[in-house]
Amino acid sequence: MRLIESTYISLDGMVTGDAFWGAQQGFQGDAHNQHAATLLGTADALLLGRQTYDVFSVSWPERPGELADLINPLPKYVASRTLTEATWNTKVLHGDAVEAVAELKKSREGTLLKYGTGSFSRALVDAGLLDELQLWVHPFVAGSGERLLPGISPTQLALAAVTEVGNGVVILTYAPNH
Repeated sequence: MRLIESTYISLDGMVTGDAFWGAQQGFQGDAHNQHAATLLGTADALLLGRQTYDVFSVSWPERPGELADLINPLPKYVASRTLTEATWNTKVLHGDAVEAVAELKKSREGTLLKYGTGSFSRALVDAGLLDELQLWVHPFVAGSGERLLPGISPTQLALAAVTEVGNGVVILTYAPNH
């Protein structure tokens, strides 16, 4: 199973924060949504960290439209040390999340799509489990927030593709440089 992480990022490397979330929404358009739908259409399951799961599981089931129609029925896996029960077609990965993802990759075919970034993403990259990183670079400076993969071990990636999705947003797709 291939593991793809897809995440939004500002020009100054931020992936969260009030300024970040407010600003990035203004850049979504038809081409942006079509690329998101194409990516979701290739996914056989979603992988989420606990914080992303908490936000997505509340907001996505209530949304209408093509993206919701694609994301809602997908099987989902959430990495959490504290979550005991999950909804929204989700299985909790208890224990060592990196080991659980390694097992998932060995036991299934297809594509596992991960949204969100943080300590879980760092651990997956450090363990060599990420097959592709898609950075949706938005043309604004957030100024504050959490940076992409802080504290990660030195890692080299190779540029695999550049996709322009309108409104100045460019998706940089990277693959591990083995």
